[in-house]
Amino acid sequence: MKILEVLTYYRPWVSGLTIYVERLSRALVRQGHDVTVLTSQYDPDLPRYEVMDGVKVVRVPVALRVSKGVLMPGIGPMAWKLARRTDVIHLHLPQFDAPGIAFRGRVLGKPVALTYHCDLQLPVGLFNRMVDRVVQVQNKLAGTLADAVVTYTRDYAENTPYLRAYMGTKLHIIPPPVELAPCSAADAQAFREKHGLDGRKIIGISARLAAEKGVEVLLQALPLVLEKHPEALVLHAGPYQNIIGEEAYAARLAPLFQQYAAHYKLLGTLHGAELTAFYQNLDVLAICSLNSTESFGLVQIEAMRNQAPVAACNLPGVRQPVTMTGMGEVTAVGDPHALAQAIIRILNDKAAYQRDAALIADSFSPEQTAVEYLRLFTNLRNGHIATDTPEPPAYERLRRSRSYL
Repeated sequence: MKILEVLTYYRPWVSGLTIYVERLSRALVRQGHDVTVLTSQYDPDLPRYEVMDGVKVVRVPVALRVSKGVLMPGIGPMAWKLARRTDVIHLHLPQFDAPGIAFRGRVLGKPVALTYHCDLQLPVGLFNRMVDRVVQVQNKLAGTLADAVVTYTRDYAENTPYLRAYMGTKLHIIPPPVELAPCSAADAQAFREKHGLDGRKIIGISARLAAEKGVEVLLQALPLVLEKHPEALVLHAGPYQNIIGEEAYAARLAPLFQQYAAHYKLLGTLHGAELTAFYQNLDVLAICSLNSTESFGLVQIEAMRNQAPVAACNLPGVRQPVTMTGMGEVTAVGDPHALAQAIIRILNDKAAYQRDAALIADSFSPEQTAVEYLRLFTNLRNGHIATDTPEPPAYERLRRSRSYL
């Protein structure tokens, strides 16, 4: 099957959405399918065309940036060209260009599936509110034109106005893809020695430095944690410099990073075995996002696969990994005290929160995600009208396994 994946940012950009599409695309290629990614050339130094892990990547030059978005006059002609050659179009929202590409699918008789990854909430300001409103209209048009709408959990769908509109009609729940590179015991030990982790309780956070990630909540919780565990150290994996649209936020947090320099270490973006080693050395992972721009938190599954429990904020969708597995605690959103207490409880008895890592890994494998999408794509190609589906069997297995503990 020839599949066209369309999203605004693709690798080497680092975000949950781009990693999701990368993992799904590679899994589809491994299963013998032809995958093309249509995206922006957000950095002019990136090649217009390349093949990454068997995935064809087509980048369209950016004429203008609008907040965190981009305008690409050339995406229309390129979308026509690629859509004619494809069997199914898969859009990833939020995305300004989605309705135009969905319309092309309609005209060409190509099935269109849409995955809604999260809401878009831009920084305060009149201009950003206008941009946000335009994107909402574009998203709604794309959803109307799409044959099926996909999201990660029913919990997020039930609490998101955009997705609620499609419940009972064409909403599908598909688990997100999670995979990590192999990591030997020697790799994990080398990471431990490199960062001086022996004798310390390690708290992890894996996120780019962005306002919606709520990094300040963890920084504010840290003094409370240090009262009980004075040896504790936070390792922050993820990009933290020159993040588009986050310059003011980074400047605001800079004094806190300096204040807690002995207990908070910014690692930057980690890849491959080093990222896996990061998770293997954690005692707890913190998810402290503040709003519905976070819909799940793939990093939670990455941590759980490596026996690291999670202290997750009580946002729709985000609370689901802990709720389904029992591997951690759910805390109030934006509450440093609640986060600190959850972290302390987990640090005090990490083993009590650990679960079957193999079952968790199997439930969110990219191959399983690809199979679910292929089933949907095949049904759409065969003319079957997409209808609302229950949560996938993988989620039920996780809940059943928790009930036996």
